[in-house]
Amino acid sequence: MPSTEKGPDGKPRCSWCLATAEYIAYHDNEWGFPVGDDRRLFEKICLEGFQSGLSWRTILSKRENFRKAFRNFDFNKVAKFDETDVERLLQDEGIVRHRGKIEAVINNARCAREMIRQEGSLAAYFWRFEPGESELDAPQTRSTSDISTAISKDLKKRGWKFVGPTTVYAFMQAMGLINDHMEDCKARGEVARARKQFHSPAK
Repeated sequence: MPSTEKGPDGKPRCSWCLATAEYIAYHDNEWGFPVGDDRRLFEKICLEGFQSGLSWRTILSKRENFRKAFRNFDFNKVAKFDETDVERLLQDEGIVRHRGKIEAVINNARCAREMIRQEGSLAAYFWRFEPGESELDAPQTRSTSDISTAISKDLKKRGWKFVGPTTVYAFMQAMGLINDHMEDCKARGEVARARKQFHSPAK
């Protein structure tokens, strides 16, 4: 069962984050805090796709390399990548060199531009799926949900790739669509306050 453990400062945190200082910083300052910026949302859904079959710790350690390789995840720039860029990225030792995942980012950048034309923004699209209180389970007790499955199906209909229900649920956790910090985690209250102050782009 998921739990909390005391960090270096003696405060309780979700136990998954205590492996490295970088992981703790990510947990304390990013994970679960609501995000309404399209570039950051695009970056995260892409990195979650790269994580498939790997650990987030692996991806986080390479995040700056990914940002450099994919033009800081500016989807307008990535959408223009071609086969030459794919071959360049397959030689980049700083990232995960998986052809399918690299091609998915380029494909998804093009899908993101189309989504913005249709929905106004990526943020408006994703935040309309924010679960209500009655739809939430106890923190960190599942890896998918009915909502993540629905988003996954819809994204795939729109042409997105590497966006399965588990990937989408991890995205929802990280981008603040749900507050999945453990009840006694030091960050849970901070995230809850940030969510109250956050103006949903879907409203």
